[in-house]
Amino acid sequence: MSVARDLRVLLRLRDFRHLLAVRLLSQCADGVYQVALATYVVFSPEKQTSPAAIASAMAVLLLPYSLVGPFAGVLLDRWQRRQVFLHGNLLRALLAAGTAVLMLASVPDWLFYASALSVTAVNRFVLAGLSAALPRVVDEERLVVANSLSPTAGTLAATLGGGLAFGIRLTADGSDAAVVVSGAALYLCAALASLRIPRALLGPDPGPVPPRFSAALASTARGLAAGLRHLAAHRPAARALTAVGLMRFCYGALLVTVLMLCRYAWSSTESEGLGLLGIAVAASGAGFFAAAVLSPWAVGRFGPFGWMVRCSAAAAVLVPALALPFAPAPFLVAAFVLGLITQGAKIATDTVVQTNVDDAYRGRVFSLYDVLFNVAFVAAAGIAALMLPPDGRSQLLIVLVAAGYAAIALLLRGGRDSR
Repeated sequence: MSVARDLRVLLRLRDFRHLLAVRLLSQCADGVYQVALATYVVFSPEKQTSPAAIASAMAVLLLPYSLVGPFAGVLLDRWQRRQVFLHGNLLRALLAAGTAVLMLASVPDWLFYASALSVTAVNRFVLAGLSAALPRVVDEERLVVANSLSPTAGTLAATLGGGLAFGIRLTADGSDAAVVVSGAALYLCAALASLRIPRALLGPDPGPVPPRFSAALASTARGLAAGLRHLAAHRPAARALTAVGLMRFCYGALLVTVLMLCRYAWSSTESEGLGLLGIAVAASGAGFFAAAVLSPWAVGRFGPFGWMVRCSAAAAVLVPALALPFAPAPFLVAAFVLGLITQGAKIATDTVVQTNVDDAYRGRVFSLYDVLFNVAFVAAAGIAALMLPPDGRSQLLIVLVAAGYAAIALLLRGGRDSR
């Protein structure tokens, strides 16, 4: 069936529609809030942005997803999921409103980041709960389609929220607080939308008394350690994960570079720099979309490792050619190319992990994959913060990133024939 037909079939299911509405509103609010946080750190006229500030913002946005995620299920199996959506979104609306107040007041940076960290930490419970609740509103025959379309729709909603945030900021005299308040309103709408779902519908069902919370946490930690040992024993998957983590590191370092260039080197006003950043993000997103179209053919033609070798080798050549002039147009081309390369490598890595890891360990390995992917991104921001000058022009960083991509290509050559 076509995607449109699949979606029409699913939308006939009332409970699926209600759950999807919660997802769309929640993730649209996430997009608004995250862009507001990023633009406040980078483009506020009253702040002298530094690479270190950008690294701190990335840590706030990404680390909760990674560090809380593997343990979120311990609590989700104890709480009613409908109540998680209701109370979680109400809490985020309140916390986001508090973030807006902190933006308007003169408060220490640590207090602002603590507020933002609280909002993004709660988000992990909501997203995990949405995935866990899906089988309760869709029958088994349509579950695979729902698992494909629902998260994709959520990602599109988050992207739309990011665009909405850019638009609000440009029309509200650069007020990041106004953007955050808009995100808080969307969180409130998501909470109200969850009330349309019967409280007990989404589970979990009453069952045996769950283990003590401390025992459940210890069991989860032991499971992740077992997943790590299993991964170490399956070298193709371990090699692919190492490579994609390093590629994510390189991408993160270049992203911080682009942020600083947009803020200081390429623009004379905050609105001009913000517009350039929006174009760069759109170019990278177009690269992600191109990777989704191209990668299935490329993986079939070259194998997953062969495609990853080509991606990393292309980056090693193109990064210095496009980035070293430090001019906007070549850098925007680089943003598209790196979006394609990074996402193409991730798609290939997904294939390697799915085909080389035993089913009993696959969930735990993907949890470790999520941790690696985001921690590498934050680590890259930290390294870039130490190396970048205030205007973002660092030839050394560009050369080191290009050398990193070349090293990744060499690392992968030993596994390029793996399928």
